[in-house]
Amino acid sequence: MKLNTKEITNMRPSGRALDQLRDIELIPGYSKYAEGSCLVRFGNTHVLCTASIDEKVPFFLRDKKQGWITAEYGMLPRATLQRTDREASKGKQSGRTQEIQRLIGRSLRAIIDLSLLGERQIKIDCDVLQADGGTRTAAITGSYVALHQALKTLLDAKKIRTMPLKVQVAAISCGIYQGNPVLDLDYDEDSDAQADANFVLTSDGRIIEIQATAEQSPFTEEQYSKLMSLARKGIDELLQLQRDALSK
Repeated sequence: MKLNTKEITNMRPSGRALDQLRDIELIPGYSKYAEGSCLVRFGNTHVLCTASIDEKVPFFLRDKKQGWITAEYGMLPRATLQRTDREASKGKQSGRTQEIQRLIGRSLRAIIDLSLLGERQIKIDCDVLQADGGTRTAAITGSYVALHQALKTLLDAKKIRTMPLKVQVAAISCGIYQGNPVLDLDYDEDSDAQADANFVLTSDGRIIEIQATAEQSPFTEEQYSKLMSLARKGIDELLQLQRDALSK
């Protein structure tokens, strides 16, 4: 469905156009020690993504002649307006944390040929330094850059023969705010949205996962189509930012 991409309104708290991303920055190689890393900034949401190579696979993959990718996600205590206790101090992870890290892992495993990785795994860590909405989508987008760097390390060391990545992956949130479909919700919008959705899409246009939920009232198929169109526009821009970051 075609959108009016020139439509600009002051209804968004940030003053952005309906189809406008926040200011986004991907800083590759941010961590000195990790084999791959990326600091990703979606406006005031900042996430540090690192990729670490482990020369062994989980027990369930032993002797299967394939690798694995897993992810962990967490928020620093003052990533939000009020301090939250570290989950480690509580002795367990929240359901939200488990959901997000599984989503990150699924999103990355979907774009890689694990048989080309050998019997090793890459562990992705996503640490939210500052949260202003869209932390999971920022984490997926930044994790792709970190993963690519780690795989390039293996390739340069001749530990693998071929780059296992098949396509790129990026993620973005969209929602219905004050009756309008909008791209890349920040916290002010997300906390008052009629509906919100997270889109995880590949560079060849395929879908890995879509999470869409009505928060205040049901939304129509036409509204959903507009959200999808916004997501594809935003992800095309993110994919280019990833390519730019990896070319540095």
